[in-house]
Amino acid sequence: MQTYERENGMQITEIPVIELNVKKGMSPELPKEVEVGLENGLKAKFPVEWGNITPESTEAHGKLRVTTYPNPFIEQRADPYLYKHTDGYYYFTGSYPLYDRIVLRRAKSITELPDAEEVVIWEAHESGIMSEHIWAPEIHFIDGKWYVHFAAGAKEDVWAIRPYVLECADDNPLTGSWEEKGQINTEFESFSLDATTFENDGKRYLVWAQKVGNDTISNLYIGEMENPWTIKNQVLLSTPEYDWEKSVFAVNEGAAVIKRDDKIFITFSGNATDHTYAMGYLSADSTADLLDPKSWYKTPEPVFVTSEETSEYGPGHNSFSVDEDGYDLLVYHARPYKEIKGNSLYDHNRHARIKRIFWNEDGTPYFGIPGDQVEPTDQQVIARINYL
Repeated sequence: MQTYERENGMQITEIPVIELNVKKGMSPELPKEVEVGLENGLKAKFPVEWGNITPESTEAHGKLRVTTYPNPFIEQRADPYLYKHTDGYYYFTGSYPLYDRIVLRRAKSITELPDAEEVVIWEAHESGIMSEHIWAPEIHFIDGKWYVHFAAGAKEDVWAIRPYVLECADDNPLTGSWEEKGQINTEFESFSLDATTFENDGKRYLVWAQKVGNDTISNLYIGEMENPWTIKNQVLLSTPEYDWEKSVFAVNEGAAVIKRDDKIFITFSGNATDHTYAMGYLSADSTADLLDPKSWYKTPEPVFVTSEETSEYGPGHNSFSVDEDGYDLLVYHARPYKEIKGNSLYDHNRHARIKRIFWNEDGTPYFGIPGDQVEPTDQQVIARINYL
C-alpha cells in the first residue's frame, strides 16, 4: 500500500497494489478501475489507464484518471441543473440573471459545456402569469417527452411565484417546440418554487418548496404525480427547525434527489440566499411510504456550508448527475465573496460549480468542502502478475 500526505485539494492517501493470478500462456485482465483511499477515511473508485505489457510482464503500471473541473464551471447560472440523457448528451440549464427566459445547452462531454452554445427555449410573457422572476428551471425526460419545471411570478405581482411546466415532444429539446402545460395544482395558492421530480418503485413524485399563506416560512412538500404537471396529493415533508435553516430566514428549498442502494436522499437548501445558505438532506428507505413524513430522517446539521478557505459562499440549490465514468457528481452554485450590496437575489454572481461526491461506509453521502476537488496524482497504480 502506497501512502501520501496532503498538499493542495483533497488528497488520495492510499493506492493499493493489485495482485493478479494468471494461468501461464494467458493474458492478464487488468481492472478498469481501482478503489483508493481518500482523506477522512473515505474510499472511492477511479479509472486506471494502463501502460503496455508483454506476455512475460510480471508487473503492470498505470495512472489514475482524476477528473477536475474549472471553478467556477459556468458563471452567473444559479440553481444549476445537469442531466445526462440516453442520447449521450449532457444538458445544462440554470436561472438566467435577468430572470426573463429559460436557457439550455448541451454537449457530449461535461468539459465542453462551458463553451457550448446556449439556446433560449422559452421567454417570459409580457404580462400576467409567467412574466417575471423566471427561476430554477430543471429539465427532465419522462415517458418519451421532455419537461421543464420552473417557477415564475407576474409583472402585476412579482412575488406571486408559482410552479409551472413546459413540454417538448421532439427529440432535440434545444430546437424542438415547447408547449406550456400550465401551473402545478398545489392544494393551496401561495409562494411556491423549486419543484423537482423523481421516480421510485413505479411511482412518480414531486418535491417543492411552498410558503403557508402569508407566512414567511418556506416548507418542503411531497406529492405523488398523476402526470408531469399534476399532483394527486400534498404532504408536508420538512419545515425549518434547526438554527442553520432559519437563523436569517426560515427556509427549506431547492430540493434534489439521489438514490444509492436501498436509500433515497433529498438534499435541500436552507436560510438566506447569502453566505448563510447551506445544504442538508432527508433520507428514507426506498421501500418506505414516501408520503409518510415519519419515513424520513433529517440531518440536524448542514452537510455543505460556506468555506472561507476556498472562498465559496452560500453553496446550495444543487442537482445531481454522473460523469462519463458513472461516478456521482454534485452540481451547485456559490458566490466568490461574502459581502453583498442590496438584495442578494439580484446579486447574480452565484456561479455554477461541479465536484464529485463520495459515499461513507454507512451509505450516506459525503459532500466535503465547496471547491475542494481531488488532486490528481502522479503516483502509479501497480499490478503484480503472478503466473500459475
